[in-house]
Amino acid sequence: MSTPPFDTAAPRPRIWALSISRLRDLFFDISGEYVERADLRIVARGFEDAVHEIDAAGAGRPDVVIAGGSNGAYLKTRVSVPVVMIGPTGFDLMHALARARRDGSKVALVTHGDTPEEVRRFIAAYALDVTLASYQSAQDAESVVLDLRDRGIDVVVGPGLVTDLAASVGMGAVFLYSRASVRAGFDTALEVAQATRRETIRRQRLDNLLQHLRDGVVALDAQGRVEAMNQRLATVLGIDAANAVGRALLDLAPDLAGSLPDSDGDAFCTVRGASYVVHRGPLASSGAAAGTVLTFQESRAVERLDRTLRSRQRVQQFTARYRLDDMVGASDSMQRVRALVQRYARSDATVLILGESGTGKEMVAQSMHHLSARRDFAFVAMNCGAFPEALLESELFGYEEGAFTGARKGGKAGLIEVAHRGTLFLDEIGEMPLSLQSRLLRVLQEREVVRLGSTEPTRVDIRVVAATHRALTEGIEAGSFRADLYYRLNILSIALPPLRERPTDLLPLAVELLLQAAAREPRLAARLPDAAAAERVLAALAEPLRRYAWPGNVRELQNVIERIAVELAEMETETTAGLNVQAQAQAQTHAEADAETNASPNGATTQPLITRDMLRTIAPEIMEPHHARSKKTALTLRERSRHVEADEIRAALAAHDGDRDAACEALGISKTTLWRKLSAPR
Repeated sequence: MSTPPFDTAAPRPRIWALSISRLRDLFFDISGEYVERADLRIVARGFEDAVHEIDAAGAGRPDVVIAGGSNGAYLKTRVSVPVVMIGPTGFDLMHALARARRDGSKVALVTHGDTPEEVRRFIAAYALDVTLASYQSAQDAESVVLDLRDRGIDVVVGPGLVTDLAASVGMGAVFLYSRASVRAGFDTALEVAQATRRETIRRQRLDNLLQHLRDGVVALDAQGRVEAMNQRLATVLGIDAANAVGRALLDLAPDLAGSLPDSDGDAFCTVRGASYVVHRGPLASSGAAAGTVLTFQESRAVERLDRTLRSRQRVQQFTARYRLDDMVGASDSMQRVRALVQRYARSDATVLILGESGTGKEMVAQSMHHLSARRDFAFVAMNCGAFPEALLESELFGYEEGAFTGARKGGKAGLIEVAHRGTLFLDEIGEMPLSLQSRLLRVLQEREVVRLGSTEPTRVDIRVVAATHRALTEGIEAGSFRADLYYRLNILSIALPPLRERPTDLLPLAVELLLQAAAREPRLAARLPDAAAAERVLAALAEPLRRYAWPGNVRELQNVIERIAVELAEMETETTAGLNVQAQAQAQTHAEADAETNASPNGATTQPLITRDMLRTIAPEIMEPHHARSKKTALTLRERSRHVEADEIRAALAAHDGDRDAACEALGISKTTLWRKLSAPR
């Protein structure tokens, strides 16, 4: 028989050979062959004494035990280590019977347990005159031997216990085992030890893996008994993991009865006051009899992981580009806006930004996001008036797979979910359809969103900033805007002044916009290297720019500056030697009028690159007579008054930390007047 492969790097397996009969002599005879491959110990113990010896060994207990006959059968049922039984070969049997026939005329073959059928067939085939007998225990063996003696048997063939008994009562005895059978037992023991050790290492690795899982895990057999459990789940259940193996899980944790999944899938349960998601799956793929794996995941951990994943899935388009420094203007009204942005950035309360179209409402919202604790997460902007109602609903709230015809496979997260842990900016909130306003109100109140086609809400952590150019109070009166949504949005408020109310900011804004346009146009990069150069270009236009009402505010100013930048670029293309002839003539016409404006630091004058006549060509609306514009803006003074009053009231509220009584006292108005001024159409 070939010897098993031997791993020299691993520690030698511990093998104990136990016998209290002449089998022990064979153990000693061949033990030298295994000294290099096993830590072999021959122990003169049997039955109950052998059991005590193994149990007392503790950490030094054997990996495998070798024994024969009734001693081996006894140990198999009473020790937890593998037991290899020494078994006679066919050659052993023939050789022993031949020796017995030479020593006596009447021979008996005694085996432990029932006589093997192949032995019976062998004796019958060769017509051997052999008496067959068997025994179950040591006491039984003694009775069998005495009975055979009384029946006139001369020689007994059998294991060590039987032959020792036969010799003690004066009978001939032939030992059944040979060196070959004992050597085969030792080789088998080595194979078993190595297989057991590999299995132990595999189980240790599996157990180590289980212990490092963040979730609680338990493996159950087909009867619901614990095969393995990690310490995390044992801690949750309040039990000892080491003593749980082999016991029914529901006996260890009766509170789980009725809350575990009946089949593969998920269920919710409560363990010692904490909520868990329990997943059930098969332990192996061979069917239900293979057992079950249960994983316990704490609900709060699932929510934290969900929030983290959603925040990391933020794409580049959902970032804020503008910062507070990008807001140009040194007027008192802009200083108040900056102060409010910095103050409100420290809060998570909903903000309503009021202002005419083009006043920079989104820039204010992005600046507030950059200054807030949510700066590392998404800034999601959506124009509520830019989508049809059905599309707006799916984009904002998301949808599940199959929610409607054409729905994306797997569904889609809405912008509310995308903004998780960040800021959701809802521009033109006054344009939102009435049917969606109630859904948005629930998001603001409960901080959870339900996708189209779903019934399960998703928790979201967002800050909402809304903006409008409309008077929402008029929408409330007209029934197109919900009053409860207005009060939910108007917790903090910022009113942006129109460009016509801050004329001192107009030229710095124009200069900044011209520099931005020049940066996008390579032909102007050298001509406009800094703000001073841009200011000289626009110097002749300062007065008409200030006189214009700018109904489109900063956005309209940006459009005009873009036209000026295009004109400058064309002029630069036509000539590299300075201004073209036509421009020089136009410049000379207005030289005296613009001399003071265009004075250089050393007292000399410079020729303007863009003149008023050129401005009349590229932006005729700016050069309209004042009386023509005044007809179109008859309510400008009234509107200006409302804006100024509202700004003063909000500034007073901000200065008194929102204390309306203190603000009213400082302004000398009643709370009713304050509310009316703030709610009046702008």
